[in-house]
Amino acid sequence: MTFAFDNSYARELEGFYVPWKGDDVRAPELLFLNEALALNLGLDPAVLGGAAGAAIFAGKTPPEGADPLAQAYAGHQFGGFSPQLGDGRALLLGEVLDLSGKRWDIQLKGSGRTPFSRGGDGKAALGPVLREYLMAEAMQALGVPTTRALAAVTTGEQVYRETALPGAVLTRVASSHIRVGTFQFFAARGDTEKLRKLADYAITRHDPDLAEAEEPYLAFLCAVRDRQAALIAKWMQIGFIHGVMNTDNMSIAGETIDYGPCAFMDAYDPQTVFSSIDTGGRYAYGNQPLIAQWNLARLAEALLPLIDSDTDTAIARCTAEIEAFTTIYDQAWRTSMGAKLGLAEGDAQEGDRDLVQGFLDMLHQHKIDFTNGFRSLLTVVEEPDAVPQPLSQIDDFAAWREGWSARLERTSPQDAVARMTRANPLYIPRNHRVEQALEAANAGDFSPFTRLMDVLSDPFTRREGLEDYAQPAPESFGDFQTFCGT
Repeated sequence: MTFAFDNSYARELEGFYVPWKGDDVRAPELLFLNEALALNLGLDPAVLGGAAGAAIFAGKTPPEGADPLAQAYAGHQFGGFSPQLGDGRALLLGEVLDLSGKRWDIQLKGSGRTPFSRGGDGKAALGPVLREYLMAEAMQALGVPTTRALAAVTTGEQVYRETALPGAVLTRVASSHIRVGTFQFFAARGDTEKLRKLADYAITRHDPDLAEAEEPYLAFLCAVRDRQAALIAKWMQIGFIHGVMNTDNMSIAGETIDYGPCAFMDAYDPQTVFSSIDTGGRYAYGNQPLIAQWNLARLAEALLPLIDSDTDTAIARCTAEIEAFTTIYDQAWRTSMGAKLGLAEGDAQEGDRDLVQGFLDMLHQHKIDFTNGFRSLLTVVEEPDAVPQPLSQIDDFAAWREGWSARLERTSPQDAVARMTRANPLYIPRNHRVEQALEAANAGDFSPFTRLMDVLSDPFTRREGLEDYAQPAPESFGDFQTFCGT
């Protein structure tokens, strides 16, 4: 058997989805198979690497044991609530247990129209599929919780956006695809029975220790809150901008999901926005923690009937836990950002936040690249007399450095360098590099994409010959915008 499916969502949550199947596409062809991930999932790359695998990953031929379905969910999109969204171009094939016994969803994205497509074609173009494949695996290498990319195939057909583009399908792997919007779907309908059933399923799957808690649903809300605080702090640590933090794009598993108009920041500016549809800057880099808290408040609203039969009591309990996000996130942020300065986890000192913010303010004022600015601090620790580019252009760096050096006296230079090396990547998915790779792929040349994937597989280690991959976009790249691809 190719996949050892155990489909608990289909088995236990009837009424939460629509059974469906992918389109019978003309000529599926496998482009990329994540062999390491396949092996960890107990899959045989040799079996999946041929025509049979291409047919599975395109949605043309459901594998034995699959129970394909389109999940129902709702969501706030840019602040406005849509009571019914759902998998408009995705199919959950089923769930498999990996070699350690952990459960994973196997989902197709771009496999065709479903009952939730809302007039869309349910298809995906090659560019967005490869963007998500690259971004997901880059985030994995950067140490950020994320959905994973198992495979990418072309369909032999064209999809139509502004122009005709090659059609493709992504196979995505996730701890689950349960979203804040999944709870909102049933809360909006006043269906407390299904809401409770979903919450019980989510607790069993993601937080089994909470099943015996005195208040399991409130404890579940707190667990999701804590995972989101940790996740957003990781995003902020590496300069990642999700671009479309709608509640239907927020996984309760604490994984980055739905890489649409996402991008990485070059010059540091907390108001950076790349998404072409985020005209008001709602999902700007600096707003991401606030939006995460806002989304958690929407989850809390959905869970109110399960928290307490008295609405006012339920609101009071949830409000206290949502307000606690600020403190929990701040601790996660200070740990993540402190590591970029070489500060030891567990050795928080008064003034650490100001120290980090002071460096960020200098980067902002002088329009310095976020990634390279922090990485250059390694040279300062390793070579105390050096002031490398781009830090040499900061007039007040010497004054800031005095405070930083005094703070680092609590640790050894070797330990500081080790922490900074782990926290400050050399190579990120630079926007101009990603666009070049996708443009080449659309023209049939996948070598730039393959090369970029290799560079990003080891983002923290300096390698000879990759100097250009660590450079920001040239001025000729201009103002960059990203698009959803739907």
